Amino acid sequence: MGNYRILIAEDDVDIIGVLRLYLENEGYEVLAAPDGEKAYEILQKEKVDLGLFDIMMPKMDGYKLIRKVREFSNIPVIIISAKREDSDRIIGLDIGADDYLTKPFNPLEVVARVRSSLRRYYDLNPSVQPEGRELSFGDLRIDQEKMILYKGEEEISVTPTELRILMLLMKNPGRVYTKVQIAENLSGEYFLSEENTVMVHISNLRNKIEEDPKNPNYLVTVRGLGYKMGK
Repeated sequence: MGNYRILIAEDDVDIIGVLRLYLENEGYEVLAAPDGEKAYEILQKEKVDLGLFDIMMPKMDGYKLIRKVREFSNIPVIIISAKREDSDRIIGLDIGADDYLTKPFNPLEVVARVRSSLRRYYDLNPSVQPEGRELSFGDLRIDQEKMILYKGEEEISVTPTELRILMLLMKNPGRVYTKVQIAENLSGEYFLSEENTVMVHISNLRNKIEEDPKNPNYLVTVRGLGYKMGK
């Protein structure tokens, strides 16, 4: 674990101190920034493997920081924020965050989520598995080497987590996956709040790939069970 470098963007020095203590105890290298602008500068100059970003920060808030990061990097990003409304979570995931935790938080859960995000992005990345170069379903096509989604000839911008969900369903078209199964396939672990997170990612994917997101042809809901690829 010692090879991974975590960037904390947070204006509360006490929170930075707690997170640094727990993360360094797990062997991670920790960088810290007191505001979004400083965090952005670090990301442009340093190798960072995962970001832990607050939303309400001076100079540049977490939402803007994530948008700017997604212009050049797909590193996992976990939001840790005092904003607890579903709308805040939806916005965060929609602009490119992979996970969302609310304050106050359990530092051990933060470490667990960091560990699972790093594992599913770097260790369990489907692009390194010998499953062929492309996945396809209908007009959708995923280049598994470059990790790019196409609809027809158009490249569709998706987050790493959205892409992993889509790859899981495309590998087994017609098979129904529950929200719990999708969450466990993504991280290898399960947290209760991840069920809502999966629903947000599915909704975001529909907005990007469906002609009519309210009447989907690709990401279909099986009432009372979960989701499958294709009607």
